[in-house]
Amino acid sequence: MDAEANKQLVERMFSEIIPGKNPDAMDQLISSKFAHHASFDEKPGVEGFKEILKGFQTAFPDLKIHVQKMVAEGDEVATRGYMTGTNKGSFMGIPATNKEVRIDYIDWWKFENGKAIENWVQMDIPGLMTQLGTSQSSMAESH
Repeated sequence: MDAEANKQLVERMFSEIIPGKNPDAMDQLISSKFAHHASFDEKPGVEGFKEILKGFQTAFPDLKIHVQKMVAEGDEVATRGYMTGTNKGSFMGIPATNKEVRIDYIDWWKFENGKAIENWVQMDIPGLMTQLGTSQSSMAESH
C-alpha cells in the first residue's frame, strides 16, 4: 500500500479502534504479528495492545484523539497530537477522578499488506499524573 492509504489506516485506528467504537476493526487493521513498543509494562503482541487499549477505554470512556500532524512515507506513518478524555474509571491504580485530561503523544506506525505490524508511542504520562492529582513517584510507591 502507498503512504496515503497507510495514513487512512491510522485515521481509522484513531477514530474506531483506540476509542473503542469499533473493536471488530482490530482484526482488519492489526496484523497477528503486531508489536507494540510503549513505556508501559505490557504483554507482547495484539493481546498486549488490546490490554493497554482496554485500560485507557475504561479509564477514559470518552477518549478522543486529536492529530496535529501526520507524516507518511512508504510503509510508515508518524503522528503527533493529543488525546482528551474524562477520567471515569481506575487508571494505573489511581481511582477515577472525573477530571478532564489532555495527554500529548508522538507515535510511529509500520504497515505490511494493509495491516499495522509495529507501533512505537511516547505519551506525557507525568503530565497525565499531574492532571489526575498524583505524581509518578507516589504512583510507584503504591505498586
